[in-house]
Amino acid sequence: DVDVFSIATDEKMAYVNYLKVSNGAIIHTYTLELTKNMEEDEDAMLTFAIPYLREKYASDNTEILVPFPIGYQVSGIRYQVPTTISSNLIPDTSNLKPVTITIPKIGDKKKLLDLSVKNAEHYMQQIHEREALKAEKESSSERIMKTLQSDLNMKVLPDHIECFDNSNLGGTNPVSACVVFRNAKPAKKDYRHYNVKTVEGPNDFATMEEVVYRRYKRLLAEGSSLPQLVIIDGGKGQLSSAMKSIAALDLVGKMVIVGIAKQLEEIFFPDDPLPLYIDKKSESLKLIQQCRNEAHRFGITFHRNQRSKNFITTELSEIKGIGEKTVEKLLAHYGSVKRIKLATREELESVVGKTNAKRLISFWVKEKE
Repeated sequence: DVDVFSIATDEKMAYVNYLKVSNGAIIHTYTLELTKNMEEDEDAMLTFAIPYLREKYASDNTEILVPFPIGYQVSGIRYQVPTTISSNLIPDTSNLKPVTITIPKIGDKKKLLDLSVKNAEHYMQQIHEREALKAEKESSSERIMKTLQSDLNMKVLPDHIECFDNSNLGGTNPVSACVVFRNAKPAKKDYRHYNVKTVEGPNDFATMEEVVYRRYKRLLAEGSSLPQLVIIDGGKGQLSSAMKSIAALDLVGKMVIVGIAKQLEEIFFPDDPLPLYIDKKSESLKLIQQCRNEAHRFGITFHRNQRSKNFITTELSEIKGIGEKTVEKLLAHYGSVKRIKLATREELESVVGKTNAKRLISFWVKEKE
């Protein structure tokens, strides 16, 4: 029956492993974490830990195995359990019971001590690995943002990024989406979608100008922080339209604005005719692409929902014999019910056939009557 103690230390912590052996079997194993103070060495910390752990596990074993000489030769010493180690602890020396302190060199006792040492070192290694993994996760975002800052030649770290994308079906139900990334991660609670108010028909440029203006006019009015980087999904045309709103709001130079063209993943800057090509494997390009893809996903989902609602309530759906697919085809081609009404019979027939063209014209003739 023995108690086995060993210790492993790093710059800040000590890890004391305890094995309680009864009738030749290990019945308890535990590793105690201790915060190191500058003046304390392994002897002091092990000297503290032994009586604490023996009391915690109610051990009255009469032999203790340790890896080096410690500062006392008897067990039964009781300390008040502190939150940190202190060399000023006053032991309670009542009810002392002699024990043997052994530093084994060979045999089964040495094997037990080696096992305890291995446990302490393995525990410390696991702690280090967990801390390293946590630090790596925390620093990966910063690394990506620093790479993006360098690639785009930005003066500040882009820890707040916003990206815009437009969605429409041949000009119907035009909507736009703005997604927000903070510390290189999506901040979904800050996402916003917009029903386009001032644009009729398929006009991505005018749509981009409207929603960018609405977004940053709102942030300015609320006194909210502006992003360091704004990404426009599209080439030079969409970027130029966005810059009209940025200029109207007197925000030129206060944010970095770039456009990303889909085919070659070119990065455009305002007033620069030549695009920037970022290495396809670069983490910064992948972050830009992630922002763009997320804006597209968010926008297209909202657009589909709006389109479905409008298909149900549109005037065309009231016409007997005109189904949803025909409505979708008409809106995709003409962009609005108003334009469909202005179309000639021949034009309608070329889009939806003679029968449906006749139904449409008959319906509007009756409507006028």
